[in-house]
Amino acid sequence: MGDDKVLHVTDGDFEAKVINSDKPVLVDFWAAWCGPCRAIAPVIEELAAEYDGKAVIAKMNVDENPVTPGKFGIRAIPTLILFKDGNVVEQITGAVGKGMIAAALDKAIG
Repeated sequence: MGDDKVLHVTDGDFEAKVINSDKPVLVDFWAAWCGPCRAIAPVIEELAAEYDGKAVIAKMNVDENPVTPGKFGIRAIPTLILFKDGNVVEQITGAVGKGMIAAALDKAIG
């Protein structure tokens, strides 16, 4: 499988790719050393494939990009934040089930 449908975002391109997106964007804030982050990575990849064309699924490495997580007050990872029209519509902290993430995406897609 692989994460070819997952968009990797940085502090530099976050506004262009997430805030200005015309589709809902789910951002997975993660780090390589975080076990629960690795645990949900396959779920994130599955969602990216399933929601391709309807929503954008993105990942941001918090170690490499400290500015954006600070802006959104992220204290624990993994944290998933769902943006729609540049606004935060949902925030999920911790390794949660695929169904919960999918439900949030479905609501944002409307």
